[in-house]
Amino acid sequence: MREFDAFPIYPPAKRVANRTVHNRIAASDRGREFYHGERSNGFGGMKNDGRWAAVAENLISIYGLNKDSSVLETHCNFGYLLEEFHKRGISVRGTEVSPYAIAHIAPEIQPFVKNVPFHVMPFGDHEFDLVLSVATVYAVALPEAMQMLREIERVGKGKSFITLSAAETPEELALIRKWSILGTLCFSKAEWITVLNHCGFTGDYKWDTVQSLGLVEG
Repeated sequence: MREFDAFPIYPPAKRVANRTVHNRIAASDRGREFYHGERSNGFGGMKNDGRWAAVAENLISIYGLNKDSSVLETHCNFGYLLEEFHKRGISVRGTEVSPYAIAHIAPEIQPFVKNVPFHVMPFGDHEFDLVLSVATVYAVALPEAMQMLREIERVGKGKSFITLSAAETPEELALIRKWSILGTLCFSKAEWITVLNHCGFTGDYKWDTVQSLGLVEG
């Protein structure tokens, strides 16, 4: 395992942590309000802002991908990153829990995306050269998160990248809980390492923290 940011091209942002249970209820079905509603209820209007080409090129370079490679992205949302891999001749597959999101995936990518729960990966053993799981492992209960980690190991060939929500103090934990719209799990870094080791996870990971997310009190 190694800790590093495979998505360093994301623009920096300041996020005001002031979401309430009403926002979480509005976002809970991961439908229109979550993707195209108010920012307090989710993404605040998901669109392809041009960043994904650079992200794909960065991942191709980091993980040594080529036209013979295959990539799986769990919870691929609107499939923007999969589109960029596909344009470069890389075989793509995705999973997505939201029918609304799948309906907004480009027609050429939709056939490669399965509508299944986060922790379900209906693919063969060691099928993918790279498995990506961003903001998903901590969006489910611990048993499902552990199943996800084991499934990422099973379907991958040894290269994977995930993100994990982490807090080191009660104050950080409170701030993350005020921001996270549908996140379920937030452990300390040491606790997450224990979970990763228990599940036999060998891939790469990045911490989603108060600092990396740019969270400020609302």
